[in-house]
This record gives sequence, C-alpha cells and structure tokens, in this order.
Amino acid sequence: MSADGFDAELDVRLLACPLPILRAKKSLSAMSSGQVLKVVATDKGSPKDFGDFCGKTGNELLASTEEGGEFIFLIRRR
Repeated sequence: MSADGFDAELDVRLLACPLPILRAKKSLSAMSSGQVLKVVATDKGSPKDFGDFCGKTGNELLASTEEGGEFIFLIRRR
C-alpha cells in the first residue's frame, strides 16, 4: 500500500453510470484481497452507486468524500 493509503487509483471523471461502477469492478477483480482502490468520479449519483455496489459485493467502502465537485472513494477489496 502506498503512503497515501491505497494500492491502485482509478480515474472515472466525466463518465456516467454505470461506467464508474463497471470500471471499479474490473479494477478490484485484478487486486488482491485487502488491497485498497481509490476511485475519483464526477457523476453526482456515484456516492449512492458506490455505497450500493459495496453493500452488494462485500467490498468495504472505507471513505466517501467530495472535493470541488469530485467524489473520492476508498474501497477495500474483500
């Protein structure tokens, strides 16, 4: 894990649902259990989408924040 607290970063800015979730799912599938994925999105529905996604898949949503219209998620792979 990097000093920033994540193992991989995914930029899905300007992509609309369902692409951010699909890209995150693909990235997580390539990671090892316990690793953390940072996702940066601009889709206004992404906080709900990523919350639902993590609830359904068993991955852990460690953080969900917004900075200047960008949503940042930290997801730990199950």
